[in-house]
Amino acid sequence: MALSPLFTKVSFGDLAGWQGDDKSAAYEAFRRSAVQSLVKPYRSGALGVDFGAFAPAYDEARRKPELAGDAARAFFERHFVPHRISPEDGGQGFVTGFYEPEVEASPVRTDRFRVPLLSRPADLVDVNDADRPVGLDPYFAFGRATAGGIVEYHDRGAIERGALDGMGLEIAWLADPVDAFFIHVQGAARLLMTDGTVKRVTYAAKTGHRFTGPGGVLVRLGELALPDVTMQSIRRWFRDNPGRIEDILWRNRSYIFFREAPVEDDALGPVAAAKVPLTPGRSVAVDRLLHTFGTPFFIEAPTLSAFGDGGFSRLMIAQDTGSAITGPARGDLFAGSGAEAGEIAGVVRHPAAFCAFIPRPLVEGVR
Repeated sequence: MALSPLFTKVSFGDLAGWQGDDKSAAYEAFRRSAVQSLVKPYRSGALGVDFGAFAPAYDEARRKPELAGDAARAFFERHFVPHRISPEDGGQGFVTGFYEPEVEASPVRTDRFRVPLLSRPADLVDVNDADRPVGLDPYFAFGRATAGGIVEYHDRGAIERGALDGMGLEIAWLADPVDAFFIHVQGAARLLMTDGTVKRVTYAAKTGHRFTGPGGVLVRLGELALPDVTMQSIRRWFRDNPGRIEDILWRNRSYIFFREAPVEDDALGPVAAAKVPLTPGRSVAVDRLLHTFGTPFFIEAPTLSAFGDGGFSRLMIAQDTGSAITGPARGDLFAGSGAEAGEIAGVVRHPAAFCAFIPRPLVEGVR
């Protein structure tokens, strides 16, 4: 598989901020992917970054639990060659932010806690090209198994009106439908249970329907101006218009199912698509059809100051994905867990330059 022409080889000296970025946490995140890849190898992305080429870097990372400072920098320089990524439309790359919400929840339904988070139902099945029924939208990776074959699964509106009631799928109950929706958007949460325990949940599956963000809906309705759309402004609108919450949210037919996923280290984020806990400020969600999980990216977003660096120039590791993260130069930066991380993630909408680190075995001898 050849490397995509969207990659252009550059030097580490071409990366503004490379020398000043502390790569210790990025190395730790990379090492987690190296260890996890022994359990199940990552799928190679369509842009030609072959998973097998990571072997030398992964082997060394597994042998060296800690590298910091110049040693961490030397590790990445030894194993990788930076390549700029050119968006297919000739424009700029773009980053947003995501986080792990922290929300109060109940193990049982009460008068206050009435909104469930659901586990994957038994009749939700994976769909691929080999078993896709004639007429089922090719976008769908999931469907509903029936006696007559696989059909489109219930959408958000149908589920929230009770299509899955009585199946015993409830993991926990929340008080606020907007909180529940944003947990769906983020794909994970820390649930502060009323019995004093903390339950970590993460993405398990989805209905397969396309995602329609409430921000875009509110812009089209003239309720918000596009430059003003943030998670915070959307929440304010819902707070001021409680009678319209269902109308807006049900326009997003996609619905997410969850599973419990404990994480031993509270400083880390949830277990995500790459099957490792996310590292705040160092894990990035990418288009998994194009990119290979575990790939390091150096991302430069000079106008982004929400992470406190006075401009963003950081080494990030591809460890998650999302239905809204599409394209070669598109990323979602993991900000951490809780309300403070939410304040950071909710305002990240910035142009950015992406540089993928390609394993040397794929490019040695390329000039």
